[in-house]
Amino acid sequence: MKKMISRRSFLAAAGVSAAALALTACGGSSSSTAASTAASTAASTAGSTAAASGDTIKVGVMGPMTGDVSVYGLAVINGANLYLDQVNANGGINGKMIESITMDEQGDATQAVQCFTKMVDEGIVGLIGDVTTTPTLAVAAESQDYNMPMVTASATAEAVTYDAETDTVYENVFRATFTDPFQGIKMADYAYQKLGYTKAAVIYKKGADYNEGLAENFVNEFESLGGTIVDEESYSDGDVDYKTQLTTILGKGPETVFCPNYYQEVGQILSQAESVGLTVPFLGGDGWDGLEGYATNDQLKDTYFCANYAKGSNPDFENAYKEKYGEDYPNGFSPLGYDAAVTLCYGIQAAEDAGLEAGTDEYKQAVIDGIKNGTIEGITGTFTFDEHNNPVKSTAILTYVDGAPVLKEMF
Repeated sequence: MKKMISRRSFLAAAGVSAAALALTACGGSSSSTAASTAASTAASTAGSTAAASGDTIKVGVMGPMTGDVSVYGLAVINGANLYLDQVNANGGINGKMIESITMDEQGDATQAVQCFTKMVDEGIVGLIGDVTTTPTLAVAAESQDYNMPMVTASATAEAVTYDAETDTVYENVFRATFTDPFQGIKMADYAYQKLGYTKAAVIYKKGADYNEGLAENFVNEFESLGGTIVDEESYSDGDVDYKTQLTTILGKGPETVFCPNYYQEVGQILSQAESVGLTVPFLGGDGWDGLEGYATNDQLKDTYFCANYAKGSNPDFENAYKEKYGEDYPNGFSPLGYDAAVTLCYGIQAAEDAGLEAGTDEYKQAVIDGIKNGTIEGITGTFTFDEHNNPVKSTAILTYVDGAPVLKEMF
């Protein structure tokens, strides 16, 4: 029988900080900057008390706190540590406090592996992380030698948990978010079945796992449904002028354009599309989260994107985040960070209930088995895990009203 754990009681203690939090920067000359940045955004106030008790469970929390993708890393880290604080405020796990060892991998795969090995040396029993796909792939590979339980909040590439070439599932690695293939397929289904589009074009950044993964699966699914992909255009990392590609798309007469890119680039693409006369609705994936302010209301009209979480769907979480950090949650990565922590703690609860010694092979396997066979009550949904350790849950389809993303429906 699948065991269920509730996180609702933890929300009642929102804002009470009791996690032992070690803030560390991994490598590079920016270590002190990373530590001070993290301390101002993710630090817990009662760390020394919990650590001094000698009865703690060490958990790693990893992500980019500095660098180009820190907007995602800090969101995940803050969301995860919010939940860990709430666990401690409610007595911990079987009376043991969670000690959060939080490290900045600066958005770099090499740094991420170094952070991970440092965390292992410090005695973590599981990892919440990494955040973006490339560092997560590196850490997932390294984690195999330790059979370390690992839950990424937000890395969407299929290869994070499953090697399709060898048909190998990385049994110790789970994710709270949906995958790139899932997003591409979902948006193709929504475009064809719900919006009635039969002709679509695609524009994406080449050489990036996230962008290419969504694009490829959208194209395959849309065509399998009977739709026509009239054009596929790509651009390179660092490009800022997309008018040539957009003009080509315009000439092919699509009814919609699928744009599976991150919000900064999406804003530029929408603006330049308008300038060349390409005014058909655009569609996107969860990389659009944060797009408001980067595009006008007219450019966002009739656009849709998929996401794990819709603002306003869990006021308890949103209020708790604001109370702890003094600001609204920044994007959908914070709820995913929260749910990654929920997931790892679910597995830890199973290992602790079995009376196993933390850090042993038996303990780590019990954490993995607990997650694999569990039902997780998260704020992005209630979910189980499929044969590839991906969550099985519904997708939020969002659109824009007066420039702000709102939930259209679950799909």
